[in-house]
Amino acid sequence: QVQVVESGGGLVQPGGSLRLSCTASGFTLDGYAIGWFRQAPGKEREGISCISSSASSTDYADSVKGRFTISRDNAKNTVYLQMTSLQPEDTGVYYCAARRWNYSGHYCGRVPNEYYLWGQGTQVTVSS
Repeated sequence: QVQVVESGGGLVQPGGSLRLSCTASGFTLDGYAIGWFRQAPGKEREGISCISSSASSTDYADSVKGRFTISRDNAKNTVYLQMTSLQPEDTGVYYCAARRWNYSGHYCGRVPNEYYLWGQGTQVTVSS
């Protein structure tokens, strides 16, 4: 089936690091923009990062800028989110999502409703 699957979540202490992976199956990520989103209980789902099909465009929410790094390895059909200096406010369910990349565009975008192929989410809990 056509799907994306997240992995790498877990429990980490404040200041720690995690690397999330988003792996596609049934299609190739080349030609798709990928976004990372997170949702904490009682809060709106927010776009925290995105990357264009060729990685020529990346974007980060201000809350994670300088701490999180998005990258992709199209040969492995995988997008990564390297998270460092994690804090309790980073706790939530993290989702990756895909949308076709418009080659006339220049920005990957972090708007949830622009993405239509979503993973099941992986829980990230930052707590001591």
